Amino acid sequence: MKITTRRIAFAGILAALYAVITYLCMPIAYGPIQFRISEALSVLCCFTPVAIVGMVLGCVAANVFTTLSVPVVDILFGSLATLLACLITWRMSRGLERKPWLIWLIPLPTILCNAVIVGAELALLYAEGEAFLPAFAYNALTVGAGEAAVMYALGVPLLFWLRRDKRLSRQRRNI
Repeated sequence: MKITTRRIAFAGILAALYAVITYLCMPIAYGPIQFRISEALSVLCCFTPVAIVGMVLGCVAANVFTTLSVPVVDILFGSLATLLACLITWRMSRGLERKPWLIWLIPLPTILCNAVIVGAELALLYAEGEAFLPAFAYNALTVGAGEAAVMYALGVPLLFWLRRDKRLSRQRRNI
């Protein structure tokens, strides 16, 4: 993929948008029960791999700006969860034109990666010894439920809208 000014700008705008949305929604974006609204933007990975860069940089920025309330470990593992989710989403989306029903599965990488990685991270940070497994199960369930709510309430409608907008179809080829 050729690096162009347009692609750099798109990644930067997406990163800023992710970070700002997360920061503005900070009370509900962190913790064991979280609704990180900015994660709905991960559906943009269906259109261009440049979105992967923007999403990861945005996640890093959002977690860096909130290190006073969130452990530094979240910068690494939260961003890793976003990176894996976006890579899998981009790979899955390659069959979207042939299999339109796949649109309902597009949120799963984001939901599962965050549930497992962030759930484990929270359990490691706040539970000790034998309490790890129940803490992991609880955190994975609550983080996954929050991600599912965001992805199906905001991400899927955004994906439907972006796929139908004819004006955007010309721009997708340039990003």
